[in-house]
Amino acid sequence: MSNPQQQLEQFFRQMRRGFNAGGSGGGGPPKGMIGATGALIAFGVLAIGVNASLYNVDGGHRAIKYSRVTGVKEEIYSEGTHLRMPWFESPIIYDVRAKPTSIQSLTGTKDLQMVNIVCRVLSRPSQEALPEIYRTLGTNYDERVLPSIINEVLKSVVAQFNASQLITQRDRVSRLIRDNLTKRALRFNLVLDDVSLTHITFSPEFASAVEAKQIAQQDAQRAAFIVDRAKQEKQSTIVRATGEARSAELIGEAIKNQPGFLELRRLETARDIAHILQRSNNRLVLDASSLLLNVTEPSSVENLKR
Repeated sequence: MSNPQQQLEQFFRQMRRGFNAGGSGGGGPPKGMIGATGALIAFGVLAIGVNASLYNVDGGHRAIKYSRVTGVKEEIYSEGTHLRMPWFESPIIYDVRAKPTSIQSLTGTKDLQMVNIVCRVLSRPSQEALPEIYRTLGTNYDERVLPSIINEVLKSVVAQFNASQLITQRDRVSRLIRDNLTKRALRFNLVLDDVSLTHITFSPEFASAVEAKQIAQQDAQRAAFIVDRAKQEKQSTIVRATGEARSAELIGEAIKNQPGFLELRRLETARDIAHILQRSNNRLVLDASSLLLNVTEPSSVENLKR
């Protein structure tokens, strides 16, 4: 179907050519021309009427009708081309696809900390309730409803948690906000497909307090580590002293019961001294007896036996 405005322009051009042709012939317009003009007028009027009686509903949209006689009708029209009565009826078309909306809210927590939250929702109108939505909210329903209910739900839910719990229990907070928002939106015939918290920002004072708390916890852990290390060192010293005392006790018993024990230790010491002097580059002149190297001399044990 062509544009009615183009049809009218074509119709007026034909009429102008017909009248010009009739005037140049010296007489009135011919009867055939009058009939063609009438047919063109009727066709133009019919085209305008048909065009005014049709309207299109695009994909992802729904339409309702407003009648000047009966008001808003309850019937809902899906995608495609539909009829209407010109002047008496006018279509109202709604986009029923999910539309994202982000709302920023500054609210207080249970411990009186201010937190800035950005909530993003995917909303769409309930198709069955489009006539009621038009009567109560109009076509800009999302601008009238979503900011108020999102702010109210965020403030009521966040006030139940401390600032730290908003981080450690974020899943629970998101779930409560989603459930409350879904219930509130259904009162206005709005369907929420998704609700998410995209940003949670705390005040600078709270961030500084959290940092100071973390530093204090690290210092406490470091102090506890130092205390544990001191306890371990003390225990190690006790164990070492106990071992040394036991070793001295055993050596005393060995000397008492086995007089040859000292002679064995003297020989081991002489061997160690000989090995050290052998590896040394220095040339020393020392008394072998004073260095326990003279193993042929009688020991103190042998002298005592004598």
